[in-house]
Amino acid sequence: MATSPMDQLNALVSNMFATGLLDEQFHQLKNLQDPSTPDFVSEVIALFCDDGVQIIDELAKLLEQPTVDFDMVDSFVHQLKGSSASVGALKVKNTCIQFREFCKQKSRDGCIMTLDSARTEFYDVRSKFQTMLQTGASGPGLLP
Repeated sequence: MATSPMDQLNALVSNMFATGLLDEQFHQLKNLQDPSTPDFVSEVIALFCDDGVQIIDELAKLLEQPTVDFDMVDSFVHQLKGSSASVGALKVKNTCIQFREFCKQKSRDGCIMTLDSARTEFYDVRSKFQTMLQTGASGPGLLP
């Protein structure tokens, strides 16, 4: 017997919470959606996914420079932290907190190591968000 899209969605979201990918902020985000804005959550998630790719690419470029502008790196990390916090992407947010500490210490090696972690965490949650949207979350009322 095939599972319904709603069952698949519920299982995916439950797994994301169980593995620590999401926190309570995701529920808060869902609570902001109403009949007048049925695609609100999908649009916010899509924006997070698109912006995150650009920010991570920019961070990689900045850290490859002979002289790293740690203030600029910190600014991009702060932006990624804020957007991940707004969608409830807990692991990404926590990695960004650690990343910012390495920025304060002006540790290129620490920043590069943490960028690798942030990239991994971001692409993991992005992949699951994309599955969520493809499973039908973009339709009105389909988010569990």
